[in-house]
Amino acid sequence: MPLKFATLGALMAAVMLAGCSTTSSESAKESVATEAGHSRCEASAAEFAIGKKASPELLEQARNKAGAQNARFLKPNDMITLEYRSDRLNLNTDNNLVITRVNCG
Repeated sequence: MPLKFATLGALMAAVMLAGCSTTSSESAKESVATEAGHSRCEASAAEFAIGKKASPELLEQARNKAGAQNARFLKPNDMITLEYRSDRLNLNTDNNLVITRVNCG
């Protein structure tokens, strides 16, 4: 008998938690993008930085031209996160901090 109550309780908890989700995943993603006010990064707009020495001013200028919300320098041996963010600009450098590649993600 106690097993039936435990199973029934677990089932009821699952049903109640499932009812808490009222928005679809697409509309949730759209609302987050709208609230943040950012758009996708366009790496081609920041390619002017290739061959230049890394500096905070260059990072900000490239970020603005690419339309990215965030930007970062990536050195050859840096540990990085691998999640893809369409609003982030990556400026890859060599060991001398010269930009070698520009991409979004």
